[in-house]
Amino acid sequence: MPEYTVLTACAVVAVVVAELVYFKSGIFTTAQYWWSIVIVFAFQIPVDGWLTKLSNPIVIYDPEEMLGWRTPWDIPVEDFGFGFAMVTLAILLWRRWLDRRPSSQEAIDGDHDHDARRRSRLRRGRTSI
Repeated sequence: MPEYTVLTACAVVAVVVAELVYFKSGIFTTAQYWWSIVIVFAFQIPVDGWLTKLSNPIVIYDPEEMLGWRTPWDIPVEDFGFGFAMVTLAILLWRRWLDRRPSSQEAIDGDHDHDARRRSRLRRGRTSI
């Protein structure tokens, strides 16, 4: 099987498994996620189509490394899988980062707790803060 096809399939499977097993964010069940994929593909089709058009390609693929199936405007079908995996992983990492950031109230509470611990140490005679 061609290398680009295999790597694309591996990337798609890896991202889906990562979401279902590790991230567990539930993005595949949200309309927001699927609309973002539609928007990405809406921009990917004209740009990728212009770059890969067989009549005057800017990006040339080795035919031995892909299936050879091309969809609108001569776009290799593997490009859609690669785009899906890349955008999905970016969204998953972004959401994970946002979930780990403290909310503004938690940040205020955390600062307050730090000040309380500092005052407590000072009362006990500790000089290091």
